[in-house]
Amino acid sequence: MRSTRPALAVAAVALLLGAAACAAGPAVEEPAAAPAASSADPHSADPHSADPHSGHSAGSAPPPTPLRAGERFVDVGLAQPYTPAAPSGGTDEYRCFLVDPQLTEEAYLTGSRFLPQNGAIVHHAIFYRVSPEQAKTAERVDAEADGEGWTCFGDSGVQGETAWVAHWAPGAGETLMPDGFGFAMPPGSKLIMQVHYNLLNTSGSDQSGMKMRLAPADAGIKPLETALVQAPIELPCEPGGTGPLCDRDAAIADVAKRFGPESAQLVDGLNQWCNGGRAPKSGTTQHCDQPVGEGGTIYMAAGHMHLLGRSIKVELNPGTPEARTVLDVPAYDFDNQALVPLKQPIDVAKGDVVRVTCTHDAGLRKQLPQLRKLPSRYVVWGEGTSDEMCLGIMVMAPK
Repeated sequence: MRSTRPALAVAAVALLLGAAACAAGPAVEEPAAAPAASSADPHSADPHSADPHSGHSAGSAPPPTPLRAGERFVDVGLAQPYTPAAPSGGTDEYRCFLVDPQLTEEAYLTGSRFLPQNGAIVHHAIFYRVSPEQAKTAERVDAEADGEGWTCFGDSGVQGETAWVAHWAPGAGETLMPDGFGFAMPPGSKLIMQVHYNLLNTSGSDQSGMKMRLAPADAGIKPLETALVQAPIELPCEPGGTGPLCDRDAAIADVAKRFGPESAQLVDGLNQWCNGGRAPKSGTTQHCDQPVGEGGTIYMAAGHMHLLGRSIKVELNPGTPEARTVLDVPAYDFDNQALVPLKQPIDVAKGDVVRVTCTHDAGLRKQLPQLRKLPSRYVVWGEGTSDEMCLGIMVMAPK
């Protein structure tokens, strides 16, 4: 899961909060509800437990909340089932589909409920808003690709700036924006629905979609943006693990083979951005400090890792009197990645620093049913479920 590849690869690595940072306040601000470990979470009692994650599941989610004043539901999704096929000898496909909410007037997306029709293969979904002009480009890309939609590892596959307006990962039900806030949806705009299909242990077709919650432009809605912050993954093979992919260069070449050369460039870009281009420091825990480009207020947050994830934390201005904690998930559960509201919104300012820290456990590769048959490898940032990520996601209103 990540935003548009051009914004996050190589020199731009614009891992960046196009809007976020922190103003003075109490030393630590805990989130309202960091994704809580469920009773079935094998890590809930001991974050170093040897038990595996529960796996790859759509999970159960609460029913949608009744419509608020002025809101309406609009359904978008696949008109017919799609059967994914992982390219380049991999086990993952990122597939993009252009969907049309038929907007003739400006509206605001104030909530979303993704409906993964085949939860056994759907790893995550991201919805990118595109302008009418970009939608025409997407139509051409779609027409040139075989089958429904087009392969789009890492981004929407359409040039130009796109806006991340909704996403789903296991454990999420309906995501409601705070009252009075939403993502702008101009008339004629459409959505690119990017679905990550993971075919490690199963296959089949999928016909997923999303129920959009829309409010009219005259409802006094303030616009929101999605801000992302990343850290590199430099996780060596588990103790006793051997094989050709335990070499970092070989592992990066393998990622490039499965997902394209931009994926290898992103690994290098993350090291340049977060480590000053010095020799990478391998280890279970990695972090990255990134300056904030635009001020605003953070209202919601989530963390995204894959099956080796143990913990994730997002902080603002760490190590200073203005330090704040945006998100702290000490026992990460792959099956509980819902975007959650903060107890108190956090004001941020241009020039502040945001840090994301992730801890992964290579030993889980030999314990998880999904991974235990795969060869040992040095794990870097990669799009596959058998690879890893360290991503903080924040929903904020810019100044």
